[in-house]
Amino acid sequence: MDELAALRREVEALRIEARRASDYVAICNLQASYGYYVDKTLWDEAADLFCTDGTLEIAGRGLFRGQDRVRAYLHRLPKLEHGTLFNHMQLQPVITIEEDGRSAAGRWRTIMEIALPSASLRGEGMYENRYRRDDGVWKIARLHAFITYYVPADKGWSAGGVPMAGELPDFPPDAPQTIAYGSFPEVFVPPFHYPNPVTGRRR
Repeated sequence: MDELAALRREVEALRIEARRASDYVAICNLQASYGYYVDKTLWDEAADLFCTDGTLEIAGRGLFRGQDRVRAYLHRLPKLEHGTLFNHMQLQPVITIEEDGRSAAGRWRTIMEIALPSASLRGEGMYENRYRRDDGVWKIARLHAFITYYVPADKGWSAGGVPMAGELPDFPPDAPQTIAYGSFPEVFVPPFHYPNPVTGRRR
């Protein structure tokens, strides 16, 4: 009986480990899909990745609450057309899946290449996102992008950063930005959702 109980515990542990591995891949694919849709200004496809009560917060423009508001905000961004570029690479994931297997957090780095008729920019930022499993499908519950820098492509970093855009004058957010900060040349470290994996200390 003791051996049978031990085998059952081992099977259960393996089941949880396999589920977490599958969840990790699903969340990585979810975030990568967001980046590819933003690349091509496929705003409806990007908005479809959010929970119905999901939130979006980017570049000091404030917080938009609910999938419909996220969709409306995205549709106010530029469209992909001749002479434009919106590459948004999603890199360096650190994914933390909660014990219940229903929610997770993720930290990502994004590298941005943006070309508009009026400007060409390079940019970089950090995401500190939350995810939730809805009816068995992982979705974005909170997307929060902290911009590290935007700089003119022809001048580079030493010329100083381009200020974040701030709120859209014709489309106010549902709430102000949750954390006040400045992008380069200001210095700001977005809060980490996870402890140091070696020391266990939080920063």
